[in-house]
Amino acid sequence: MSNKDTVFYRRNKSILVDFLGSEISTDGSLILLEKIERKHKLIKNFSKYLPDTRNQKFITYTREDQLKQRVFMMMLGYEDANDVSHLKNDPLFKDVLQGDLASQPTISRFENSFDSKSIFRFCNAWVDNYISSLAGRKSIIIDVDATDDPTHGNQQLSLFNGFYGQFMLNELFFHDGQTGQIILPVLRPGNSHSNKWYVAILKRIIIKIRKVYPKMKITIRTDSGFSCAPFYKLVDDYHLFFTTGIASNNVLKKEVDALEKEIKETYLSKKEKHQEFITYTYQAKSWHKEQQCYAKVESTGKGMNVRHFVSNIKGKTANEIYFDFYVKRGDASENRIKEVKNMCFSDRLSNHKYCANFIRLFISSLAYEMFLIIKQKIKKTSFEVAKKWQISSIRTYLLKVGATIKNTKKRIYYHLSKAFVYKDLFREIILQ
Repeated sequence: MSNKDTVFYRRNKSILVDFLGSEISTDGSLILLEKIERKHKLIKNFSKYLPDTRNQKFITYTREDQLKQRVFMMMLGYEDANDVSHLKNDPLFKDVLQGDLASQPTISRFENSFDSKSIFRFCNAWVDNYISSLAGRKSIIIDVDATDDPTHGNQQLSLFNGFYGQFMLNELFFHDGQTGQIILPVLRPGNSHSNKWYVAILKRIIIKIRKVYPKMKITIRTDSGFSCAPFYKLVDDYHLFFTTGIASNNVLKKEVDALEKEIKETYLSKKEKHQEFITYTYQAKSWHKEQQCYAKVESTGKGMNVRHFVSNIKGKTANEIYFDFYVKRGDASENRIKEVKNMCFSDRLSNHKYCANFIRLFISSLAYEMFLIIKQKIKKTSFEVAKKWQISSIRTYLLKVGATIKNTKKRIYYHLSKAFVYKDLFREIILQ
């Protein structure tokens, strides 16, 4: 070989590899994240609620520095504290964080340094932050849903859940059904039923909202796992509107039996699609009063599908309540939980301590809230395709861009790749 750096030949040209290029980062969007944080101060405000009992004489990284590093790493796809070792020479991270990155042991100590009182304060701060964004609104929709986080170690409160058939932790989310904001994320023991704690937490949220906005119209939307007697009492006591699914039982089956037989004979045998709604009242033994119930009886062409739900929304038909309101929770809540869980890595709760994993859930939720700000900025641009992006697409197409940095006496230049496909979109967003 004529040159020691030649790795192979392509026709009559030798291919050479060396390490003499500029210091290039794959995360050129860090400057965008820094500008968003400077404007909205999301991380700065929440870091105030993280107690710091360390000796201040020996501190290199403040709580804000540690939280910012962890959230920015999460947003750019580095889900584990161990990923710091891959970024220790990254010039952009060093510039944005104003120094070397905190090491993996430092980040791990940070996550493990909080107790239940700290978690409680952080929860209150999270709800207060949401309430501060409600100015000018007359109504809100609160979506409540839960998801599983399978565990593979010895995490505290990792317990077997019979419904999911695995050892896990249970994550509970309260979402704003119109904006996608997380009203509150909660980490529960793995064997928790869907409605464990949620009525008590929802009550606290309602009281906090009504204290600031006493005339706010609040509508609750949940699936059948959250239907329970304390919930129906709560909505009456605080004059809430709601629509919730309800699990079928022998009494409810009798209500739809005649209609189900009719649809089976008329449509199912022909493999035709058809649906009808039926309205009835029902009161379980534990409920304090009768509730207005509905059922959707449907032939899908392949089989029967019967769904029961309860609602106190007046002036709308069962069809309107179901299709114009209830089913929208699929995108407003379930898809948003997928983004937090799978794209902001809330399923990586691998610390041993329960409180440390609760903090990790908060960090993932903060990353989600930062992405939500980016989504809002994208909506103000003329890029229609980008307006449909989920978090994973935003990370891949917008945040992952090669860049170099040039530091002079009076200026710092971020040189992003000329080949960046969405450079016009990036420019529009960063200049907002």
